[in-house]
Amino acid sequence: MYATDTASQSLGITISAVAPGRATATMTVTAAMLNGHAIGHGGYVFLLADTAFAFACNTYDRVTVAAGADVSFLEPARAGDELTATAVERSRRGRSGLYDVTVHRTADATVLAEFRGRSRSSDRPILGEHGQDGSGAVERR
Repeated sequence: MYATDTASQSLGITISAVAPGRATATMTVTAAMLNGHAIGHGGYVFLLADTAFAFACNTYDRVTVAAGADVSFLEPARAGDELTATAVERSRRGRSGLYDVTVHRTADATVLAEFRGRSRSSDRPILGEHGQDGSGAVERR
């Protein structure tokens, strides 16, 4: 999935761990990610949390997308901060899932945001017979 995730790649987001219902993503806040108050724009913090959520809820070989999400911003991010988002599955019933993501500053573990994502799974497998992601595209290295 990461091979075709140009949004995450272009922002320098890396995925450091993936397990059933869990994922960890990291990103360094750059000057281009600051808002008019010279703090990290909430949209980028949300995007990092959403990326960890996406990787966590796509661990069951079914294409799964966000049905909705909420975020609470608790502390600001600053330029140069490395942020870590850890997603954990809380519930999965049928095609619906509920995931919590905590975003913290890697250096001191200060929690910056709490995110709750709701997922919806399709019947389409991620690992299809025509390519690694089921799209027919073949990952090239």
